[in-house]
This record gives sequence, structure tokens and C-alpha cells, in this order.
Amino acid sequence: MAMGKRKREQQPPLFITHQDLPRSQGHPFYQTLNKLLSAHGFEDWVEEACRPFYAQVMGRPSLAPGVYFRCLMIGYFEGIDSERGIAWRCGDSFSLRSFLGIALYEDTPDHSTISRTRRLIDIETHQRVFTWVLKVLAAQGLISGKTLGIDATTLEANAALRSIVRNDGVAGAGQGYEEFLTGLAKASGIETPTREDLTRVDKSRKNKASNDDWHNPHDPDAKITKMKDGRTHLAHKEEHAVDMGEGAAGAVLAVTVQPADAGDTTTWRETLDEACTKVNELRQDPATAEQVNAGGVEEAVADKGYHSNQTMVDWKEVGIRSYVAEPHRPQKDGREVQRDWDGKPAEREAVYANRRRVRGRRGRELMRKRGELIERAFAHELETGAMRRTHLRGHENIKKRLLVHVAGFNLGLVMRKVLGRGTPRGFQGLAASLRAPLAAVGAVLGAIWALWGAVVRSISPRDEKSVLATAA
Repeated sequence: MAMGKRKREQQPPLFITHQDLPRSQGHPFYQTLNKLLSAHGFEDWVEEACRPFYAQVMGRPSLAPGVYFRCLMIGYFEGIDSERGIAWRCGDSFSLRSFLGIALYEDTPDHSTISRTRRLIDIETHQRVFTWVLKVLAAQGLISGKTLGIDATTLEANAALRSIVRNDGVAGAGQGYEEFLTGLAKASGIETPTREDLTRVDKSRKNKASNDDWHNPHDPDAKITKMKDGRTHLAHKEEHAVDMGEGAAGAVLAVTVQPADAGDTTTWRETLDEACTKVNELRQDPATAEQVNAGGVEEAVADKGYHSNQTMVDWKEVGIRSYVAEPHRPQKDGREVQRDWDGKPAEREAVYANRRRVRGRRGRELMRKRGELIERAFAHELETGAMRRTHLRGHENIKKRLLVHVAGFNLGLVMRKVLGRGTPRGFQGLAASLRAPLAAVGAVLGAIWALWGAVVRSISPRDEKSVLATAA
């Protein structure tokens, strides 16, 4: 067989018939997901929801709402962080073309079209899509709504620290960081400061990275904060409310984006309010009312960052039982220093009631479950889903992307129930995961066959030749 050579110059044919177009069997994950979305009428529903954002007669060629939201879901399923990367991946894959419903002779959406569509469709419509996905989970019996787990993490902003400038109302307002350091060096007696001089002046300064003094003009919502790995960056804060009720799969019921320098004891209100709103919508929908807890949200679980007297009182007033880990208190002679509760009877009662619940059997179970479900959602969305660093600016833009990104995570819970895998990449390890059980089954069958052969030989008449050979 002669070795073929790659043709350097090819003249494309004038016409290509439909039968000659390349075909792909498609990925079973995306095929099943499309069937799931079609079974619940996603296409018709989302087109009706987005109708106000599209012109009736004239306008630039648009991107269908169903295609736009599927593109953002692909960002989660394929682990792509940027909209430009999503556009490249969709144009490069036959399976994703089939998932989007785009023929081979049609162009896939470019990143500018995806970006423009995101800016035109308001955040309320993205919230409605997120709620629609929650209704799909509720119809599958994967949402309880009784117990919420709340936690937050930081997202690296699409902004650089070297671009920060001084805030208005402080000394040197409008100056850049290097310009500000140069002024300090000259004030200290260095007429022509070098880079080493600026570094030395900066190192000896106190409170040099304060959000009260600095901001990034390109993304004012980004705040200076310390990341999980110890580095200092401009960042945003993302907060989740995860369903932890009995029989729940760990679906994310609410997503909020807030300033990174805001404490947990101040940001939980918005997240809890959104989660309660979502649960109430599920309770009021006749199709999902029976699957969701009739009493709505009754319990909330959080780590010690959310513990404060006011938080405990507020949760008690709204009728939510708190299971919040209590931080370590100062000790003296090996014993905890008694707190001063004079004039604070409501705070004392709320804090002690929370302490009793956390130390009980159910409290310990919920704390273990919190570490499993909440951290798993963050790992899938931010690490595997590649959203730890954002490529968008402004809380509204970031939240739009996160709502659909997390909706993809929630749909993955349904797909895990249907297919046994929550992402298309999960099929890559399917053969390896089945190899060991199949090898064990083969070994057992081999042993049974060998035992059966020994039994048959023991009860069958002996061959004469074998007897003579044995005697000899």
C-alpha cells in the first residue's frame, strides 16, 4: 500500500451535496441534554421570554435566545472561561454544532455576537432562565428547599493592580500607584527615585492596599482583597445558597455577586432573600409544589465567618433555625472567657440556641454535609468549570454569566441522574472506571469455570489411557 501525501494545493469544488458533508454521531451527553430541554419546552419558553429584546422587522442578524443560553452552558460543560473561547470551541466541534442546532454550512456565533446578546438581555431574564432550570430539577425530585447552606468565595477580577488610582477626597486624588510612590520618594529627599527606591518606599509604608484609598477606573466594582492562595488581587465575591434538604442533590438555589471586601455577616441577606424567593416560586408552581418542602426554607447552615450576634437574631426573627459554626473565643486558664450579655437578652438567647443545635447530632451531620455539598458546587463551577478568574467587568455582567454557568451545573445534576455523568468530560473516564469491575467479574467467572471443570472430571469415567499412564 503506497503512502499517501498531503495535497499542498487543493481546488475546492463548486458544489457540495448534502450527502457529502462530514457528519458526526454527536456526543451522547449533549444529545440527551437536548432531549431534556426539548421535553420541557425550553426553546419556545425562552424565545417568548426574550421577545422584548429583539426587533420585529429590522436589525442586525441576531442570535437566537436558545443558542445564546446554550453557548453559556457550554462554557461550564467544557470548562471554558471566556466567551471568545466558547465561540472558538463551538466552531470547531460537530457535537456542539448539533447541540446548538447550527448546520455545517452555517456560521457559529462569534464572541462579539455572544457579548452583545448578553448586554442586551437584562439580568431579570437571566434570573428567569435560572429559575426555569430549578423547576426542571424540582420536577425530577432533586430539590427540597427546606435546608440551605450558604458560603462565599472570591473571583479574580479582570483588572490589574498596577492600574489603580487614588480615590477622590484623599491625598493625591487621581494619581496612579507609581506616580503616588514617586511623590512620596521625592518628599523623603530622593530627587530622582529609581525602581529600587520606589520598592523600598512602598515596602516601608503601612495600609498601602486600602479600598478606602484606591480603586480601578476600568472596573470600579473590583476590590483589593486577599485570594484563597494568599495572593493580593482585585476581586469580586460570589455567594451561593445550596439546597441541603433530605433527598436533595446539592442544587444551587441562588447566586449573588458582591464587593470582595464586604464581610460575610453583611452579604448573606441578599443571598438568603434570593434563595427564599426561588423556593417560594417553586412552591407556587402547580407542577413542582408537591416536590418542594411545604413550609419553604426552615434551616440555614454556614461556617464561622457568618457568626455574629445580629445574624443569629435576624435569622431567629425571620423564622429560620440557624446552624452556624461558632468561632473560637478567647480563653483564660484553659477555659473560655465568659461573654458580657448585659442588656443583650435577645442576642444571648439566639447565640445559645444556635450553639445547642450545632453541637447536637443533626448539627454535626449538617456541618459534614455542608463541607461536601457547598465545596463541591464551588469546585465544579470555579475550578473544573474555569470561572475562578472572570473575563467580564461589572457585577451585573458577571452575574449574568454566573447565573447561566450555575444553571449548567444544576442541569448536570439531572444528567447525573439520567446518564450517571454530570458533564460530557465524565464519559472520558467511563471505560477506565468500568475496567476494574469487569476484570473482577472475569476473574470470578474464570474461577467458577475452573471449579466446574474439576467437578466434571471427578464424576466422569476415567480414560483408559490416562489410567495406564498414571500407573506407569
